[in-house]
Amino acid sequence: MKAALISLGSTSSQWTLEAMRKYFDSVDAIDVRALEVKLGKKDMEILYDNKPLGEYDCIYAKGSHRYAQILRAITATYSSKCYLPISSSAFTLGHNKLLTQLKLQQAGIPMPKTYLTPTTEAAKNLLENINYPIIMKFPEGSHGKGVMFADSYPSASSMLDALTTLNQPFIIQEYVETGGTDIRAFVVGDKVVAAMERKAAKEEKRANIHAGGTGEAIELDTHTKKLAVRAAQALNCDICGVDILQSVKGPVVIELNLSPGLQGITKATKVDLADKIAKFLAKEASKRVKKKQDSVNTKDILMECGVDTDNATPQEIITNLTIRSKRIILPEMITNLTDFDEKNEVVIHAKKGRLIINKF
Repeated sequence: MKAALISLGSTSSQWTLEAMRKYFDSVDAIDVRALEVKLGKKDMEILYDNKPLGEYDCIYAKGSHRYAQILRAITATYSSKCYLPISSSAFTLGHNKLLTQLKLQQAGIPMPKTYLTPTTEAAKNLLENINYPIIMKFPEGSHGKGVMFADSYPSASSMLDALTTLNQPFIIQEYVETGGTDIRAFVVGDKVVAAMERKAAKEEKRANIHAGGTGEAIELDTHTKKLAVRAAQALNCDICGVDILQSVKGPVVIELNLSPGLQGITKATKVDLADKIAKFLAKEASKRVKKKQDSVNTKDILMECGVDTDNATPQEIITNLTIRSKRIILPEMITNLTDFDEKNEVVIHAKKGRLIINKF
């Protein structure tokens, strides 16, 4: 199998690259800064150093919010061609704190109260009527950058004036008192494979390692583990870091990191996360390769039955439905014919006696 790691070439990426080479026949290191997306009348074309990017069985794409748009375009292009641990939509949702919060809200994930206002005047009215302390955040940013703490209306109002002058968007969030600690849960697939408790440096509210915080291994309870996995799944991410606060009402999710660093959590937990990531990627890529091979065999059978899977014209198939617990389960040939998978977002039109499902 052939894989590619698209990244900025950080230490964490180098560790992952070396681990991937143990499980794949070949692995290409792709610098996201040298990629180019070419749009035309037909399909998008991805160029690397002015040459077409090749075919792969697996592409693990990661990078900061500055590269969110190109990472989304690349993964959208390859979504039907190979295994991607992070969906294309996640690069838009996960790199914007407000959109992340909206997605978590839709998925029923507990999180701190978060406010968004359309104008400066509305924000000042809000600041006059909420409980302090609060957190003010830029929608985009990483490593704790763009996160500000206000313990009173005067300090929050001063921050608001500065943000207005800079013409910066922001969100307001309730402050959850945890003694300057938070939890980083590292999700791979449907499991939390490592977790650490981060403690902020003296006189610092942010517990991020990059902000001077320290980390130590922690064993999460089953509920918190499930919460971290649900949060990752809400954004269609098989690999990500989930930041959690243990509030008096239970754990709440504050952020997701699509490109989590490995150094701090590997040092704290002694877990070889690079190896776990690489092994998981190889396993999922192998499943997709096998599914593709099986699909080719199914295609031959369908052709013999008069169903042309290459024809753009909708095919008419007469078959029975399987209904379990009032849920319709379509035959496997429908999955092969439509090329749907679990990561696709779909639009469903349904009425009595009629069902239409389209990719979103």
